[in-house]
Amino acid sequence: MQLAIIKYNAGNIQSVSFALERLGVDFRITDDPELISKSDKVIFPGVGEASTTMKYLRERRLDLLIRNLKQPLLGVCLGMQLMCKHSEENNTECLGIFDETVKAFLPNKEMKVPHMGWNNLSVRANWLDPQLEGKFAYFVHSYYVPVNAYTSSTTEYIEDFSSAMHKGNYYAVQFHPEKSAETGELVLKSFLKI
Repeated sequence: MQLAIIKYNAGNIQSVSFALERLGVDFRITDDPELISKSDKVIFPGVGEASTTMKYLRERRLDLLIRNLKQPLLGVCLGMQLMCKHSEENNTECLGIFDETVKAFLPNKEMKVPHMGWNNLSVRANWLDPQLEGKFAYFVHSYYVPVNAYTSSTTEYIEDFSSAMHKGNYYAVQFHPEKSAETGELVLKSFLKI
């Protein structure tokens, strides 16, 4: 199996690489459209800011490539948010794979923003291993995707939000599987089995 990690200005490419190495998965980090298109599976990582990242993707025509892939693709954190149609982060038009708007968390007296640390998953869909129900994953984010028809798991922080989504060959998680210990391994294994 050939797996590609999309290379762009994402802050978590190295940690995603380490997680895949621990699982014994062969992969390549690339922004070459041909190599990405020929891969069996693709990971779209992400730590960063929405508008800057979308500008980078458009300049290299990676936005068109991602929207037209036919193989399974896993978006992680910002990768998941950019797969939506719009983000409130700097009023950014995104990829539009999921017809959803990414919203900013509004802090309250008890809960600060960003949502940072461990929180549990409530699984709704069968691409995720059922053993993930109630397990804890590691989150770092100030923006979220509301619960919607594509939601595969939910997590509560200030309100319920989508912690995973799925549509066709597109899969996505808001948390960081590469930093989520056994939970993260189960998520990556679930994706690799698809």
